[in-house]
Amino acid sequence: MKLVIKNGIIVNPARKQHEKGDIVIENGKILSIGGTADTEGAEVYDANGLFVAPGLIDMHVHLREPGQEAKEDIHTGTQAAAAGGITRVATMANTKPVIDNAAVFRDVLRRVDECGVVKVSVIGALSKNLEGKQLSEMGDMAAEGA
Repeated sequence: MKLVIKNGIIVNPARKQHEKGDIVIENGKILSIGGTADTEGAEVYDANGLFVAPGLIDMHVHLREPGQEAKEDIHTGTQAAAAGGITRVATMANTKPVIDNAAVFRDVLRRVDECGVVKVSVIGALSKNLEGKQLSEMGDMAAEGA
């Protein structure tokens, strides 16, 4: 399937682009960025007056899971991120329990896999229970991908 995003304001830092143009996507792959595209046989999305940019990253979010789901959870937090054009977030370690060991880290990753809407990088705490007295299990968490 071919999709053409027409007339958007393309913001592409990798190519130093900030111009009005079209983007052609076919079978989930971007074929061209910029210029005027042929729309024959394509689904067309008119992005006139809208910005079209690579996904943005929010490096400091509080998804509050585990332990504080009444405030936010992984699903609602990542859903809100996606609605705002964010494709990756980095969640902080101040959960209950604190993300200060590999077991809690793995549990958060499992929850992200189950219900996350965007990519999530999990940040582990530097100290146990965020108290600044004893180092956390940084090596174990790093081995798991923190």
